[in-house]
Amino acid sequence: MAVVDDDPSMLRSVERLLNANGFLTEGYSSAEAFLRHAPTSVIRCIVLDIHLGGMSGIELWRHLKHAGISLPVIFITAVDNEILEREAVNAGCIAYLHKPFPAESLVAAVNSALQRSSLD
Repeated sequence: MAVVDDDPSMLRSVERLLNANGFLTEGYSSAEAFLRHAPTSVIRCIVLDIHLGGMSGIELWRHLKHAGISLPVIFITAVDNEILEREAVNAGCIAYLHKPFPAESLVAAVNSALQRSSLD
């Protein structure tokens, strides 16, 4: 599972939370770092911040889809934007979580994403 967030403390926190719940994670500080280094053939889910420096989370998701890489996505964001949220939900994201979000919401979303990933 990949976690992409340009806030180092949030990236660390999300990774720790997921690792503590039995998920193996790999963190990336930008969409560009993810594209350069992530082994997309083995990643089963991505927790993705929407507002990243450089390429945004939405742009990364679109890029992956255009490249034929279909990963379940959980978006996280600190910005309240109903239009963006609706776009992400309509495009099929697993969850759209507003920071700060309850830990159990993220864990439940990851479980749902991995369940969906294993069905595909």
